[in-house]
Amino acid sequence: MNNPHIVIFDGVCNFCNGAVNFIIQRDPEGVFAFTPMQSELARELTQRFNVHDVGMDTLVLIKNDECYVLSDAALEIAKDLKGPWRLCYALKIVPRPIRDAAYKLFARNRYKLFGKRDVCMVPSAEVKSRFVGIETWH
Repeated sequence: MNNPHIVIFDGVCNFCNGAVNFIIQRDPEGVFAFTPMQSELARELTQRFNVHDVGMDTLVLIKNDECYVLSDAALEIAKDLKGPWRLCYALKIVPRPIRDAAYKLFARNRYKLFGKRDVCMVPSAEVKSRFVGIETWH
């Protein structure tokens, strides 16, 4: 995987883990790699890209040495997926404050809606190569 797009996600969130699996299924070329927000790599990347107010509800995408957060990250991911999901990028016309408010509202309630794990998920052997920084999961 040369210069993958790195998705930083909440490793204990059931919805987030489902979203990672969703991306993997629609990314046959392996463009995306994943690391949980709980990893040392995630901390290093968010510091390097000066991402403020990083919380477990913050989706981060590092793509072509640029950093995207919240709804911008989600739309950039959708843009690179196979199938009709790339059409979601059209939501970029909605002003960011509105998109991010909707994102944050959902993120605040995702544990209630989908539950959470006590520890980060362990990827299966077939997709483990898509995960980076997992040796430092907490």
